[in-house]
Amino acid sequence: MSVRVPAGGTSGLALAWRLASTRRADGLPILPVVILGVIALLAIFADVIAPHDPEIGALGTRFRPPAWQAGGTAEHLLGTDHIGRDVLSRLIFGARVSMVVGFTAVIFAGVLGTGLGILSGYLGGWVDQVLMRITDTWLALPALTFAIFLAAIVGPSEMNIVIILAAVYWTRYARVVRSEVLSLKERDFVRLAIVANCSKWTIMRRHLLPNVLNTAVVLGTLMLGVVIVAEASLSFLGVGVPPPKPAWGLMLADGKKGLMAGYWWLTVLPGLCIVLMVLAANLLGDWLRVKLDPQLRQL
Repeated sequence: MSVRVPAGGTSGLALAWRLASTRRADGLPILPVVILGVIALLAIFADVIAPHDPEIGALGTRFRPPAWQAGGTAEHLLGTDHIGRDVLSRLIFGARVSMVVGFTAVIFAGVLGTGLGILSGYLGGWVDQVLMRITDTWLALPALTFAIFLAAIVGPSEMNIVIILAAVYWTRYARVVRSEVLSLKERDFVRLAIVANCSKWTIMRRHLLPNVLNTAVVLGTLMLGVVIVAEASLSFLGVGVPPPKPAWGLMLADGKKGLMAGYWWLTVLPGLCIVLMVLAANLLGDWLRVKLDPQLRQL
């Protein structure tokens, strides 16, 4: 089956990834779905799958290398960290932290940003001016720096990180959804709803919201990778998920001192997990963007 590529629209690397990650030209991207599915299963069944307690170690097993290296054992397949905790178990439970924080923050930010974007775009006037000036101010702040500032104020915890990331990234949804609503409210079906004496709330809920959901879902998928990197960055800096709870960013922070001493698995393995999850989320978001866009769908 041939694959149609827009002229000049896709780089060779992006095309290679698309061909490698789809069953057919218009099929579901297999690679991202498999990666995210495996991570989701690990997160859900972490208590059953993990061979050891991720928060408890033994000083006698400190810095054990992976099983395939000299000194490694089958009991700790991916080695142990500086206090003897099993790296594989911490990676599995770290998947749960990334999934919970990432998806929850994306949902919270999406609900808030989509709602405000619809209000701003449809009501217009002073409501639009106030909301968009707040949005512009939020967007002008460096996202990670702003998140670090908020985390330093409220303190590190899993729920606090979800709230902080939602508070930082809702503006992306608001801007995109508002621009789409400005176009939708000029359509005939909205004008007919006004003629039929529908209330503004009814128009926004029944006519505008269903038409911007596709955009919000695609943006949410693309934002998932951004949020996961932000959570890992906050944990790496010590203002994210507090220790000893396993989080991939926290594992990177704990392992950075041992990197020069040859304990590569303490940083490479959690870093690889972050890369795979972010890459899968971005590839899935790119596929959804093409699949749900009626213009790109015909290419």
